[in-house]
Amino acid sequence: MEWSDDAIVLSSRTHGESSMVLELLTRDHGRHLGLVHGGASRKARPTLQPGNGVHVKWRARLEEHLGSFTCELARARAGELMDGRDALAGLNAFTAVATAAIPERQAYAPVFLSGEILLEAMMEHDPSYWLALYVRWEAGLLDALGFGLDLSECAATGIKDDLAYVSPRTGRAVSRDAAGIYANRLFRLPGFLLGDGSEPDADDVAAGLALTGYFLLERVLQPHNKELPPARLRLDSMLG
Repeated sequence: MEWSDDAIVLSSRTHGESSMVLELLTRDHGRHLGLVHGGASRKARPTLQPGNGVHVKWRARLEEHLGSFTCELARARAGELMDGRDALAGLNAFTAVATAAIPERQAYAPVFLSGEILLEAMMEHDPSYWLALYVRWEAGLLDALGFGLDLSECAATGIKDDLAYVSPRTGRAVSRDAAGIYANRLFRLPGFLLGDGSEPDADDVAAGLALTGYFLLERVLQPHNKELPPARLRLDSMLG
């Protein structure tokens, strides 16, 4: 068995004296692990840092085996992402959620491609910009996993205007008028998730994080006895 793909490094850990077990988010083969022989060497280790883009070749005798990777650095991001406290927090949240939520060996190319855009934004912008992209990435992840939010129309009335809330029970949008006295039981729907062109402020981003975090926990993680990773929870502290 053999294939080649583009990937983002999620994590690496030593194995034996000189090898590393590498965890990747690949474009066409999903979240995938493999052994890198000699990966613990001084020469190879910088390539295998979280956030880096790599071109990878995987080989194994049988498909179900761990197999081995050979990696070529395609985009060096780790050094710059780890150099800033905010970017490092974003990187840690991204890798932790990808690891916890994405099933092994199931391809979600849009999640990979939007992840690359997100990591580039973390390198180039401050959190006031990329945190909204992070929320969009989580919303896209929910959609890819089959638990997407339905923000197309009001669940109660069918109207498409003035959508302001999301039901925690159904994941569907609710208009301001339809919410009525029950608004405090619903999640606020920030306009940037509707693509309304608005510039999200800290309150909008906080609402977005609460919304996608809730559905990741309830629909993706808790059914597998998992919690939201601590690295993801720490993103809220960046909004103070």
